[in-house]
Amino acid sequence: MSRPLAAILVFILAVLFAVSPAFVPDFGGFDPDQFPVPQDDPAVQPAGYAFAIWGVIYLWLIIGMGYGVWKRRDDAAWHPMRVALVPSLAVGAIWLAAAVASPVWAAVLIWVMLISALVALFRSPVQEKWFAALPLGLYAGWLSAASCVSLGLLAAGYGYATETTAALGSIFLALVIASAVQNQLKRAPTYGIAVIWALIAVVVQNMATGNMTVAALAAGGAIALLLPTYKAMRATH
Repeated sequence: MSRPLAAILVFILAVLFAVSPAFVPDFGGFDPDQFPVPQDDPAVQPAGYAFAIWGVIYLWLIIGMGYGVWKRRDDAAWHPMRVALVPSLAVGAIWLAAAVASPVWAAVLIWVMLISALVALFRSPVQEKWFAALPLGLYAGWLSAASCVSLGLLAAGYGYATETTAALGSIFLALVIASAVQNQLKRAPTYGIAVIWALIAVVVQNMATGNMTVAALAAGGAIALLLPTYKAMRATH
């Protein structure tokens, strides 16, 4: 794939990704009855307000990839990131439709989105972070949390674990992934910020339902991620 073509393609896919909710307007999260064991207010899922972060992610990706088309269409430093980002955004554009059809397929596809987004993030150019590494960091950080949430929903929803056990396991996995990524990648503190945002929303959700065990682990995880995220913020200046 040529550099200009990759630049144009990721921009188009970012736009399609952002407008995809308009084609699945009724999706407000998984229906509890999509699972053999209905998932009403699952402990692993963040409070509803946290999903507003998608508005920032969509807009920032469009701005960043639009800038890339305008100013860095043939830049060799941007090309590896774009090639890796194509499958993530392409899958993202159809993810809501998949989620309506099947939580299992939604979980598989969100992990595809995450893995390709992380590859793209690590390949992002060192320069011009505001248009590449930072929006990708926010996107990959939220996907890291969401991918683990999807596993927790499946584990509890298909009866492989209790709701609390599934939530604890998913939060632990998210912390392992997030700590590894943020400690290695110093130029994208937005990654840690997105995961912390998700964990705080898990705390809010579980405080409301009285599940203090899950709330405590999520709170501890958010606190633990503050240091590597702060170090990454310092490194960007």
